[in-house]
Amino acid sequence: MRGRKLGRVSSPRILAIQPDRFDPLGPLGEWLTEAGASIDLRLMPDDGLPDSLAGYDGLVVLGGGMNAEQDDEHPWLASVRALLASAVSEDLTTLCVCLGAQLLAVAAGGRVTEGPDGPELGPSIVFKKDAAWVDPLFADLPLMQDVLQFHSDAITHLPPNAVLLASSARYANQAFRLNRRVYGVQFHIETTPDVVLQWAENSRSKAEALRTVRLDRETLGQAHDDIAEAWRPFAHRFVELAAGTREPAQLTPPSLPILDG
Repeated sequence: MRGRKLGRVSSPRILAIQPDRFDPLGPLGEWLTEAGASIDLRLMPDDGLPDSLAGYDGLVVLGGGMNAEQDDEHPWLASVRALLASAVSEDLTTLCVCLGAQLLAVAAGGRVTEGPDGPELGPSIVFKKDAAWVDPLFADLPLMQDVLQFHSDAITHLPPNAVLLASSARYANQAFRLNRRVYGVQFHIETTPDVVLQWAENSRSKAEALRTVRLDRETLGQAHDDIAEAWRPFAHRFVELAAGTREPAQLTPPSLPILDG
């Protein structure tokens, strides 16, 4: 691993990869730019990808309707995984969402399969794991975090040396970190009610499971207000990490003091 030194960048440049036109950056993009980031957005496959991550201070990979290894229909997925492998090797500040997290897991040696307990859909909650309390991005999140779930595949095995940061009752591997600056989250924080309603209307593979999920506009509106409350500051911290104004995670957590009792 070639770790990056802490330095300051006035306006960190972030490469954002959008695998699916139906999953835009949405509020996440607004939160990143209001924190000072400039974004180079690439909608796949039309916009193509850079040959390397040189010149970027951060990387964001969004979700999509395809599978993480569906290269036969989407051959450019291999190039996304290659860039993610480079991000891990370089320890570039990275945030991968849903499909993005699955691509990151595969690129770093983990495993993604169809979720054995079925799809995870709708407004939900994930829970912080112990390591999250000392993580530079996750420490300030509440114990229970509001998120939006919409996935059929699941990260069944984390990559070697990954640090688990959040879990849900159905699927354990909800958020993880690689090295000091590379993050994956299985859930969505970038959606809007309109986006989720569009997914629900057009999703054939999840149609049966969706019958048991409440996805009316009022419920989704409240859920997204709650998501913004927790994850907007998270996005700001991500920009600070990319800018070099926030210290990255320690690879070895500090030891707890021994108390006489």
